[in-house]
Amino acid sequence: MARSFHDELPGLLQGANDTMVDIRHDLHAHPELAFEEHRTTKVVRDRLKELGWELTRCPTETGAVAVLRGGRPGRRVMVRADIDGLPVLEESPLSYVSQYKGKMHACGHDVHTAALLGVADVLSQRRADLPGEYTLLFQPAEEGGGGARAMIEGGVLTDHPVDFVLGAHVTSLAPVGFVGTRPGILMSDAKSLAIEIRGKGGHGAMASSEGNVVLAVSDLAPRLSEVVVGLSFEGTNCACSAGVIRAGTANNVVPRSAELKGTLRTFSPEQRTEAFERLDKVLREIELRFAVTCTLEITESTPAVNNDPTVTQRVIESASHHVGASNVVTFPPASPSDDVSEFLNRIPGCYMFVGGAMADGSSGMHHSPDFSVDDASCRVVAGVLAECAFDLAQP
Repeated sequence: MARSFHDELPGLLQGANDTMVDIRHDLHAHPELAFEEHRTTKVVRDRLKELGWELTRCPTETGAVAVLRGGRPGRRVMVRADIDGLPVLEESPLSYVSQYKGKMHACGHDVHTAALLGVADVLSQRRADLPGEYTLLFQPAEEGGGGARAMIEGGVLTDHPVDFVLGAHVTSLAPVGFVGTRPGILMSDAKSLAIEIRGKGGHGAMASSEGNVVLAVSDLAPRLSEVVVGLSFEGTNCACSAGVIRAGTANNVVPRSAELKGTLRTFSPEQRTEAFERLDKVLREIELRFAVTCTLEITESTPAVNNDPTVTQRVIESASHHVGASNVVTFPPASPSDDVSEFLNRIPGCYMFVGGAMADGSSGMHHSPDFSVDDASCRVVAGVLAECAFDLAQP
């Protein structure tokens, strides 16, 4: 009796594993920021060519799009991975620590990229037996660069109409072998905030609170959390926080302007409306207290990740076959965001979390200098995505 793709997948993954890990280490040591992923793009495209995938037009300068047509009729499935790093200085004892000072794969996109190349490997080896058509999309600029929107506006979905879209995010908060997802909203909507505060400035020796933008921005930063107090979705709190504060050029001069950048993360239009009304109230109070003016700009918006319920149920079944039903859980909503949502808003699909925590507890939090995940997560991400893609492609 002929062995099925599901039966052969563990062996295929074993054969692909060493190359996946090598690629992951190489990418981790050479992280690149949004729309600067030129080296990463070359690594990806070269590997896809080696595996016999058809490289097609990529609407962005960095990133890649590749297609493989199976030998049997079926549905069209897109599998997406993000490829960019973050402007974080890595603090890690890893042998493959970042070689680029101030840049780091602090969120696991190196794993996502290597794992999707692993998917390319195992699917290419069974091309004649596969149903349907598979599009692999390596997306630049997920970390606040609008990469998904740029690819869509560039025509990637017009060039490659598909029936379903899949993706996975490794998490340092769960053990290797864990898969978590949920129907409906999985991750929050995110708004990037830029707040400029202007005042009269003056001499540091005669500083007062009036017109003092340094005091104003210092007062504003901790008050951002006020705008989401009591706002939650199915047990997960909304969030509003600062990530950047800039003010001043000299230690004895009170500047005339200060800048705060941060994010607001909510789960519904009603919550967003409430949060912005509260934020406006806080800014008006800051203006009155410090005799300054505050101007708010929304510099970027990422929709909530919203999984199709029917596709998600099929993904749960496929993932359960791969890692065992006891290792697949319905995950609570997460306050971080991901612009895979741009694809999910247009195509039925499912995004999931896959565990990658280091066994010794050293993983660290996402976006932190000591973030790390286990190499074994590459194999799990690749296996779950390959299994789900194969199942969804069935006619």
